Amino acid sequence: MRNGPRFWLMVSILAAGTIALHLLSHGDAIPLEKPLTSLPMNLGPWQGFDAPLPARIIKAAAVDDYVSRGYQIPGAVPILLYVGYYRSQRTGQWVHSPKNCLPGAGWEPINSKRILLTLPNGKQYPINLYIIENGLHRQLVLYWYQAHGRIVASEYWGKIYMVLDALEENRTDTALVRISTPLEGSDSNALPRVRSFAEGLLPELLDLLPK
Repeated sequence: MRNGPRFWLMVSILAAGTIALHLLSHGDAIPLEKPLTSLPMNLGPWQGFDAPLPARIIKAAAVDDYVSRGYQIPGAVPILLYVGYYRSQRTGQWVHSPKNCLPGAGWEPINSKRILLTLPNGKQYPINLYIIENGLHRQLVLYWYQAHGRIVASEYWGKIYMVLDALEENRTDTALVRISTPLEGSDSNALPRVRSFAEGLLPELLDLLPK
């Protein structure tokens, strides 16, 4: 339940953490060793192409670095990748959750759940899956938060880890990873296709983003 003990415990932790963040210094802004555009243009069978976002969107997101690309296998529906990186979240540069941004852009969620990505070494990571709708158009969206080698699906836990990392390591850097594809009719292959792409992408991000 939303107003159960667990909910109020998390609210209390976040409130205390927010106060602590304001009392502390701004902490270390952690730069990337390589820009996000150094992600491979080709990932396995997927061939990439640049899909830059409008300047107003990047300004609103307040990211320090980002990459926006399409990836496609010949004959298949393309996938759009967005990764936004924040060197610090203590100067008004907060991660914009897709749960808030998508409805603001006219996309309404019609289904959501958690799924697991599995790497070749067998390690699994939970991420978010959303089906969104805008008029007659639908999309499948996967997204997660990534910081210090940690993959987080929950916005709440993302904030809690941010507070703990700020107190213990004096850093609040993080990245938002979002992958989407249009749903055409009853596209039963959409999820396997997008999951396969995400599982190929994740090792590259684990190497690129600061640990």
